[in-house]
Amino acid sequence: MKENIKKEKCWNWLADAVFYEIYPQSFQDTNGDGVGDIPGMIKRLDYIKELGCNAIWVNPWYDSPFGDAGYDVRNYKKIAPRYGTNEDAARFFEQAHERGFHILIDLVPGHTAIDHEWFKSSMRAEKNEYTDRYIWTDSIWESGGEAATLRGISDRDGSAIVNFFSHQPALNYGYAHPDQPWKLAVHSPAALATREAIKDVMRFWLDMGADGFRVDMAASLIKEDDIGHPANIRLWQDFRAFLEKEYPHCVMISEWGVPKESIAGGFHMDFMLHFGPPAYTSLFRSEYPFFSKEGKGDITAFLDTYLEDLASTEGKGLICIPSGNHDMPRLARGRDMRDLKICFTFLLTMPGAPFLYYGDEIGMRYLEGLTSVEGGYNRTGSRSPMQWERKTGFGFTSSADSYIPFDKGNDVPTVADQQRDKTSLLHTVKQLLALRKTHKALQSFGVFTPLYAEKGKYPFVYERKAEGERIVIVLNPADRAEEIPFPLKGQVLFSVGGLPEDRKVPACSAAVFFEKTEK
Repeated sequence: MKENIKKEKCWNWLADAVFYEIYPQSFQDTNGDGVGDIPGMIKRLDYIKELGCNAIWVNPWYDSPFGDAGYDVRNYKKIAPRYGTNEDAARFFEQAHERGFHILIDLVPGHTAIDHEWFKSSMRAEKNEYTDRYIWTDSIWESGGEAATLRGISDRDGSAIVNFFSHQPALNYGYAHPDQPWKLAVHSPAALATREAIKDVMRFWLDMGADGFRVDMAASLIKEDDIGHPANIRLWQDFRAFLEKEYPHCVMISEWGVPKESIAGGFHMDFMLHFGPPAYTSLFRSEYPFFSKEGKGDITAFLDTYLEDLASTEGKGLICIPSGNHDMPRLARGRDMRDLKICFTFLLTMPGAPFLYYGDEIGMRYLEGLTSVEGGYNRTGSRSPMQWERKTGFGFTSSADSYIPFDKGNDVPTVADQQRDKTSLLHTVKQLLALRKTHKALQSFGVFTPLYAEKGKYPFVYERKAEGERIVIVLNPADRAEEIPFPLKGQVLFSVGGLPEDRKVPACSAAVFFEKTEK
């Protein structure tokens, strides 16, 4: 770990952090309405701790019309009534901290819902404090160029730029190169006022007990930025300066997908994403992913980008490889339980802080063909309710129905079943997380070195090193035995699918070897 990182207190816990992503509406319902809630999140804190996670990312829980599952915020300082109250949120922070968790909540700074009070004021014809809180063209007949717009709903003349859905008007942080009168500069009073408004939101939740934020669409706030997002980097450096002054403990994780950019902006971590550079998709979700029985993948498609990102961020921040999230198909799609055990061996032995999407630890399935719920569209199948036990409502709700349908397939995985089965995926995840907690080499800052990673070939072998430990991980997702050009030695810490013998690695297998080295 580099000295410039050691000086920041937050890195003390990020060094061995393992995050669990809670999608509030799908995690645990306690009032029988078929929608998860904050009391349910509190109820399941002990489960998350027993799993081996010590940090939680909570998806948006703000008041919202739920046209985009809560990413359309109506009130940044109010909990959505269906989840509970602000008092429930404060109790969640308190209960989580008592159990040793750090809590990051989703920050959605790029846009709001159309019925946010700011936007209602911004739509008025008369000038007011919020006239330029959003981006408006000068005339209803004027387009936003390449940007989509919302028009014909306001008293004021003009069209509002939107970020994603048509009901998500973009907040105004300015344009990197304004070339129209309505495109305000980054340091215009209105753009700076937007920054201050979001800083005020951050203060509110940090004062309540949040330990930081995962930031939605972090690279997109300043519009028409140059290649490399220099204006957005400077914007986030301003946010980091504010946090260092007032909340130096605050951890920031970005949905950016280019670690060298986001970490330069002051973020502690960046996600490898399912969009943008193909490194992440080449592992799990391309036509021929590396983690597939077919054995047609190419680990170098991942490593070429990953090693470059790792080198550019060394000593500055972390790269996170999530098991999944609310925007992509489930990890279990097209994989059986042994496949998933191999995937998790990889995910939980790599550098950076792992992120487990709720239910991935039991192999919850992507539900094909569901009708869109709350703007989910094809993402809806990854957002079905958590399957706690095999009974009506799956232990998620006392109701027979839920806001998204349950998995109606055969052999539906549940927590209760897998807790009783020592060979289950859940137990494998617990075992791997226990190893990660025990061995510094497997934690966020352990040195990572590929040992065997040939283009189009299997297996993938790499080592992790730290504080006198050397741990070698061997992964062969392919449904055929493979051979490596060197012997493997050391104590076996973990294996699935059999152990390598005489340089031959069994089909569909993973193994972890440990040996002491000089510090």
